[in-house]
Amino acid sequence: MLKVAIIGAGAISKAHIEGYLHFPERCTIVAVCDIYEDKAQEHIDQFQLNARAIKDYKELLQEEIDLVSICTPPYTHATLTTEFLEAGSHVMVEKPMASSLEECDLMNDTAKRTGKILSVVAQNRFKTPMMKLKAVLDSGLMGKIVHVQVDSFWWRGHCYYDLWWRGTWEKEGGGPTLNHAVHHLDTLLWMMGSPTEIQAFMSNVSHDNAEVEDLSIAMLRYEEGSLGQVTSSVVHHGEEQQLIFQGAKARVSTPWKVKASNALANGFPETNHELEVQLQALYDMLPEVVYEGHTGQIDNVLTAIETGALVLIDGISGRKTLELITAIYKSSSTGELVELPLTKEDLFYTRSGVQANATHFYEKKTSIENFASQTITTGSTYK
Repeated sequence: MLKVAIIGAGAISKAHIEGYLHFPERCTIVAVCDIYEDKAQEHIDQFQLNARAIKDYKELLQEEIDLVSICTPPYTHATLTTEFLEAGSHVMVEKPMASSLEECDLMNDTAKRTGKILSVVAQNRFKTPMMKLKAVLDSGLMGKIVHVQVDSFWWRGHCYYDLWWRGTWEKEGGGPTLNHAVHHLDTLLWMMGSPTEIQAFMSNVSHDNAEVEDLSIAMLRYEEGSLGQVTSSVVHHGEEQQLIFQGAKARVSTPWKVKASNALANGFPETNHELEVQLQALYDMLPEVVYEGHTGQIDNVLTAIETGALVLIDGISGRKTLELITAIYKSSSTGELVELPLTKEDLFYTRSGVQANATHFYEKKTSIENFASQTITTGSTYK
């Protein structure tokens, strides 16, 4: 029976707790830790856990904890991850992996040296539509992917950035490009690999209580010439999100849609019904995911601990996602065309470098200690 500790009792921690509770024969939550101990106790009471509420996470470093879920603000991820890895725990850390590439490298080096598992949360990979879309792309039926469109559309009110750690380059590390589009960018890299060049723009159009952006648009160029575009936003009403892949022979997307074309003698399109039927049949025959979202990723990590198998999303994968995000911030802050990979000598490699060189839109005007416990609402409806 694996012993689990939850670090951070914010809203996202509930998804972790619910996930672990799906596997009572494999793991048990023994502690919930938060600087506001009453919030930790609220979670314990709500889920009827046989666990302790702890204020200082360092108490747990002296205990035998098999797996730790880190659900705290991004600027704390590197310290917490490395300390728990050093203490002998496996770690699953929430997105984004860290606030800088330097911190990612420290976390990955520690995981390699200690031989412990480090998995970065990207729960959307563990959703049936995403798994099916990945398989369709890998089938090659669409031909070469020539264009990808990523719409990471979210909406957050002005008061969203009143929370003390949000809206600052120091503590949150960025706006929706980092903290919302991270899911879509992880999926993009998983499905297409890394681009070689990025040109980007960002702005703050609706949240004058935040230093960071609330809207960014990035253009991507891949080595073989394919192009991509990514919009990251917390100003889009309706939150309609999608990833669209245009192949040489067909187009597919999530939410699922398929369209294929042949050329008439004059070059204009006619529907390729045969290929559409073939792609739809492939999509329909692919299996459903047994456990979705956080539960699916927790199952994946538990299996890796139990059997020695590799996790689907490790620290190397988490770093690649942050590298793309960092490149978007660099390009939009400097106006430069940015080439990947970024080096350790790059001005945006460290957290202090990002803070010093990223565009500061506004000064944070309001800083409240805590929000009342509320349900997280999202527009992430992949079907």
